[in-house]
Amino acid sequence: MQARMKNPAVVLTGAMQPIQEIMKAAHTGGVAGEILELVHLRVSQINGCSACVDGGAKTARKAGVSEERLATVVAWREAPYFTEEERAALALAEAATRLADRADAVSDEVWDTAATYFDEKQLAAIILMISVTNMFNRLNATTRQIAGAWG
Repeated sequence: MQARMKNPAVVLTGAMQPIQEIMKAAHTGGVAGEILELVHLRVSQINGCSACVDGGAKTARKAGVSEERLATVVAWREAPYFTEEERAALALAEAATRLADRADAVSDEVWDTAATYFDEKQLAAIILMISVTNMFNRLNATTRQIAGAWG
């Protein structure tokens, strides 16, 4: 496989820096780095973005996510390796990524569960991580970015 083009955020001058600033802001919201990385990885798995799954697994590993958790985040509901707080973040990530799968994209149940574990600032951080990850997934999948090709 070969990339169709460079990532559009790199092609257009001035696009990558603001995106990176949003990612940095997400990491200042008081959410554990492991949770943010699990969210990034799960969203990327849902969207089938090999470049983001590859990069996300590497970043998650650096953030302290164990090999068991990396291997089973795709099946987090059935795996015993996740806390209730992590499960709430992963449920929110899935719902916010699969917006068209149901009439009430992010149900009150999913939202209320996440809100029991995270305050407004933390929810903002998780939502920003979900959103930026979805954007990167779409940029990378559309242009067929290659897993491992981005340093």
